[in-house]
Amino acid sequence: MLINTRKCTIEDSCKLQKISYETFNETFKDQNSPENINSYLERSFNLKQIEKELSNTFSHFFFVYHNNEVAGYLKVNTNDAQTEDMGDDSLEIERIYIINKFQKHGLGKSLLNKAVEIAIELNKKKIWLGVWEQNENAIAFYKKMGFVQIGDHSFYMGDEKQIDFIMTKKLI
Repeated sequence: MLINTRKCTIEDSCKLQKISYETFNETFKDQNSPENINSYLERSFNLKQIEKELSNTFSHFFFVYHNNEVAGYLKVNTNDAQTEDMGDDSLEIERIYIINKFQKHGLGKSLLNKAVEIAIELNKKKIWLGVWEQNENAIAFYKKMGFVQIGDHSFYMGDEKQIDFIMTKKLI
């Protein structure tokens, strides 16, 4: 099994949009109304929004490949690109999305390690993320990888208020 990553560029906008729709739908459609899912997808993953995020110098996207096929992606943020003010010594993992058929192959761990590598290169002291309180598989994975819950915040799926757990991992 060959796993590698590649930094995304603006030329990857359409591919990134497609995989964002696919992975988000696979993960969350069964627990949310179609209206709320569609509203979120249109707001968060429209092409203009994807291009805006790809152009932000404080956000970085990486595709992960499984045997040369795009299997998912990572999005990390620093400085004012972070979705919460967690300080200049923090790196946010905003998204680790893996297509269902590629899950349980070590790709999430590979992307998490990539995020840690970036954080260390940037002299960050901690990494953090928000994870939906009902996403038990992801929460278990992050705990296994050394993250601890330090709080929570509101997240809107369409017009429905949901709760994301805030989890951090110290690097130094």
